[in-house]
Amino acid sequence: MNGDTAAQTPTGTDHPAPGGVGATDLPSGSVPAVPAPRPPEADVPVTWRRRLAGFGYAPRPAVPLAERLVPPMPDGPGVTPDDVPPSPLLVRLGISVPAGLWVFLCRWSGWLGPLAVALFAGILRFTDLGQPHAIIFDETYYAKDAYALWHGGYEINWPDGANDQIMKDGTAPYRPMAGYVVHPPVGKWIIGFGEWLFGMNPFGWRFAVALLGTVSVLMIARIARRLFRSTLLGCVAGLLLSVDGLHFVLSRSALLDLVVMFWILAAFGFLILDRDRTRALLAARLDGVADAALAQRVHLGWRPYRIAAGVCVGLTCATKWSGLYVAAAFGLMTVLWDVGARRLAGAPRPYLAALTRDALPAFVSVVVVALGVYLTSWWGWFASSNVPGQGGWGRDWAAGRSTDYPWIPEGLRALWHYQSGVYDFHTHLTDPHTYQSNPWSWLVLGRPVSFYYESPKTGQDGCTAAECAREVLGLGTPLLWWAACIALVYCLWRWAARRDWRAGAVLCGLAAGYLPWFAYQQRTIFLFYAVAFVPFLVLAVTMMVGAMIGPPGASRDRRIIGGASAGLLVLLIVWNFLFFFPLFSGQTIPMDDWRQRMWFNSWI
Repeated sequence: MNGDTAAQTPTGTDHPAPGGVGATDLPSGSVPAVPAPRPPEADVPVTWRRRLAGFGYAPRPAVPLAERLVPPMPDGPGVTPDDVPPSPLLVRLGISVPAGLWVFLCRWSGWLGPLAVALFAGILRFTDLGQPHAIIFDETYYAKDAYALWHGGYEINWPDGANDQIMKDGTAPYRPMAGYVVHPPVGKWIIGFGEWLFGMNPFGWRFAVALLGTVSVLMIARIARRLFRSTLLGCVAGLLLSVDGLHFVLSRSALLDLVVMFWILAAFGFLILDRDRTRALLAARLDGVADAALAQRVHLGWRPYRIAAGVCVGLTCATKWSGLYVAAAFGLMTVLWDVGARRLAGAPRPYLAALTRDALPAFVSVVVVALGVYLTSWWGWFASSNVPGQGGWGRDWAAGRSTDYPWIPEGLRALWHYQSGVYDFHTHLTDPHTYQSNPWSWLVLGRPVSFYYESPKTGQDGCTAAECAREVLGLGTPLLWWAACIALVYCLWRWAARRDWRAGAVLCGLAAGYLPWFAYQQRTIFLFYAVAFVPFLVLAVTMMVGAMIGPPGASRDRRIIGGASAGLLVLLIVWNFLFFFPLFSGQTIPMDDWRQRMWFNSWI
């Protein structure tokens, strides 16, 4: 996951050109790229250099230590010059942009591009957000639990017929009778925020989740831009996430899994920021010269971004317990990044230095902070009464009960007992379900989940055929997911053979959200849990797109062919999303059109 000996220049990015947007335009122009000075390679025979050059080999250019630690960003204030040459592509198209406006667009493209993609994603997610006007799938639990938290601080048992009454007039038959729930409260507090703003109706309980889904598109665009040092690839990542069907469906449903995905992605983004910030400080301490003694003993200082990542990991755990695996994976990843930084700075024993100086601070920043956030998230339950029958579920368990640990507050003992029961529930949940699936089939979309289904007849819900279908299907955009399967193989090669830290980071995020489910194959689990690692599938595809475009120094023909191929792939994914859009958004379509979209029997 560190791989700092690999080339720092990402394939297919605009990083070497300081001009920002214009540097990424294809074709690259008729002026050939000027090769960087090459270091002497006396140990390589001239004949072999000439032979390898015939196959496109070129030695890596010498890069200063500071730039190896922190490659420069492609554009932005302080990076983009005051005079940016016009885009060759726009010139060929006959489009003229005033010089001042062009410099502004280049300088702020790192925000303008991601914001435009996020706006597109938001329009998709908020349009007809209240449709279907029904309580779909597990909204029956989380929408009501969210309401209870905002009105009493803990979840309750709802009377029979509560769903009908809520859908009839928007009033909730609230009663302060504690209910047993098996997920922590943060995701439900977030859902309840939308209900507080817009009322107890489908739009209200879906609003906050749709907002997080939209913001996550902005986040991944900014994260990918920093990860690959390319504004173009950042916008590609944002576009791909905005048109993933599973992400879209979960963004328009009051379930917890999109909230889990949001906090995982936020934690990942903060760790990327922490990596850049820490390496910049290390480069400043070294003053551009590797120093073995200093690199071995230096403290990397106060790391606010890593603490922020710990807060996000805690919020993940406080939404669903699957965040525990994220804490372990991200904690290990950030320590390995520190190992790589120390090695690059010249430390003779980087693992020892990281173990003695970085591991404990990382544990505190990620794990201890996350534990504190998790306990804080139960504040409503702690604040409820410990009088039997008057507080949250199990709040009275420790009241008056003898214990060998009297120094532990009774509230914490009661919560521990409650959580042990929840753990037993999660590990023994084997009730069969029509739409359950095995994690082996997730990446190829073997068994999606139908969140909502109706069969309107002529004249009902806009049906104009003899028979129609109206469904919300939790299905990822097929071409995106199948391309991701190939992209993951590419990332594995980049990480294992080229020691590319970016590929390792993507694989780490995927592993944290995906691999733990293989330990629970006997449990009732569903494909929509996979939304937690969808951003990392998108980042893998984005990295592959960058490789398809080719490096900035490649020939004009190579860039044209690669750019056209990458653009075609992205366009096909967008088309595939639009093709399945009626199933993602619950539109009424003729039954024959519905059958055309059932590509496999397992999707029915």
